[in-house]
Amino acid sequence: MAEQKIIRDGKDAETLFAEGGLTYDDIILLPGHIDFSVEAVSVETALTRRIRLKRPFVSSPMDTVTESAMAIGMALHGGIGIIHCNNTIEEQVREVRRVKRFENGFITEPVVLSPEHTIRDVDRIKAEQGFSGIPITEDGTLAGKLVGIVTNRDVDFEPDRNKKLREVMTPREQLITAPVGISLAEANRILHQSKKGKLPIVNAQGQLTALVSRNDLRKNEDYPFASKDVNKQLLCGAAITTHDADRARLAELVKAGIDVIVLDASQGDSVFQIRMIEHIKANYPTVDVIAGNVVTVAQCEHLIAAGADALRVGMGSGSICITQETMAVGRAQASAVYHCARYARSRGIPVIADGGIANLGHIARALALGASTVMMGSLLAGTHEAPGEYYYEGGVRLKKYRGMGSLEAMAKRSALRYLTEDGKPAVAEGVTGAVVDKGPLNVLIPHLVEAAKRSLQKVGCRSIEALHNALYAGELRFERRSPAAQAEGRAHHLFSYRDPESEQES
Repeated sequence: MAEQKIIRDGKDAETLFAEGGLTYDDIILLPGHIDFSVEAVSVETALTRRIRLKRPFVSSPMDTVTESAMAIGMALHGGIGIIHCNNTIEEQVREVRRVKRFENGFITEPVVLSPEHTIRDVDRIKAEQGFSGIPITEDGTLAGKLVGIVTNRDVDFEPDRNKKLREVMTPREQLITAPVGISLAEANRILHQSKKGKLPIVNAQGQLTALVSRNDLRKNEDYPFASKDVNKQLLCGAAITTHDADRARLAELVKAGIDVIVLDASQGDSVFQIRMIEHIKANYPTVDVIAGNVVTVAQCEHLIAAGADALRVGMGSGSICITQETMAVGRAQASAVYHCARYARSRGIPVIADGGIANLGHIARALALGASTVMMGSLLAGTHEAPGEYYYEGGVRLKKYRGMGSLEAMAKRSALRYLTEDGKPAVAEGVTGAVVDKGPLNVLIPHLVEAAKRSLQKVGCRSIEALHNALYAGELRFERRSPAAQAEGRAHHLFSYRDPESEQES
C-alpha cells in the first residue's frame, strides 16, 4: 500500500517569500501543537556572536528613545539599550558611564571626593550620575586614604550647601569596611547584617580599592533577568557613525566600558562601514560590532566578511522613516528580515529586526522570520524612561518622537548617518511626530515578554531557537493575508470597544 502523503496547511517561508516583497501585516503564522505551558517557554536569545540576552528586546539609538535611563531600564529587564550618538563625545560617554555604574558587584572605580569639597559637589554628582553615597579620601583621589563617607542622610536636611564635607561626613572610625580579596557573597552578607548602605573595600594601607552597594542587593532580587557583563555591571551599547572622526568617539566609549558598538548608518553596505569594522576588530577585539543597516543578502555578505558580530536589518520601515518614499530605496520589512536572517544564520551571525515593530504581533512575526532580537523605537518612545518631557495635545499625554533622518535631528549631528556632506542640501529621510504615553518600562516590558511567550506557545515552540529550527525545516507554516483578512483579524463590527493596548499603556 502506497504511503499516504501528509497534507500540510499553509506554506513554508521559502515558498512564501519567493512571491515578492511582504511586510509583517501581509502574513500570519499558522498554529502548531501545544504540549507545554507558557511558563515553559524561554525567550533567551543571542544579541551578537558572543552576547546573549534573557529578553529579545533592544532599544533604538535614537535621541528621543535611548539615553541612560532607557538603557538602564532595558538592561534591568533582560534586554539592552543602544545610546544614540546625536550628541558630543562627552555627553555620550557620560550616558554610558551612568549605565555601567548603575548596578555593580564591586564598584572598582567609585567616584570620590575630599573633605574640602562641599555638599554642592555631592548635589552635582547626584544630578549627573544618579547616586549620592560617596567615599571621602584624604586628597579626593582613589590613591588617597579613606577618611569617611557621605550619604543622603548626612546632607538631605542641611540648608547650607556650601558646607565642607569634613563637617558632615561619617568618619572612617564609624564605618564598617572589608579587606581586599573578600568575595562578593561575603560582602553582601556584611551589608545585610550591618544594614549599611555602602561597604568600602580597603587595602592594608587604608586606601579605597572598591565599593559594594546595598541597593544592588535589592536590584538583584527585583530584576533576576538583568543583562550583565562579567563584572556584574549592566550591559550597554552605543552607536557611532562610519566617519573616521568617530574613531576618537569609539576610543572614549571603550574606555567607559561599552559592551557593544552599533554602526549607525541608513545604508550599511559601504566602504566606510567596512573600514570602521576592520578598525574596531584590529584595535578593540573584545568589543562586539553590530553592523548595518541591511536588507539584502549581498549587503549581509559584505559586512559579515568584514567581521560583523551581528546585523541590523531594516531600511525605511520605521513609523517615522520616509526613506522608501523619498529615495525609492529599501525593502518590505518581513522580506528583509527573512532573507537576511537566513543568510546570516549560515554564517553564525544573529540579526536584529529594526523598524516596523508597531505592536505585539510584529514582535512575534519578526522572531518567526529568523530575527534573534527586535529593535524598538516608537514602542518605547512614549515611556517614562525615554528622553524628553511629556506634553498634552487635545487632552492626550504625548512625548516627541523623531526620526534620525528628520530635518530636526539632522540639524544636530545625525546627518552623518545618511552620509550627508557639509554644505550639501539635507534631504529628509524621516519626520518629527509624537507618541502617546506608554508608562514605565517595568509595566511595558513584562507585557511584551508575556505576549512573545504566548505567541511561541501557539505555534508549538518552546524557545526562539526552536522557532528558528522550525522555520528553516519548513515546519513553521505561513499564509498571506488579504486586506479583508487583516481587517478580520482585528476587532470589527462593534459599535465601540476599548483597545487593550491603550489600556495597558494607561
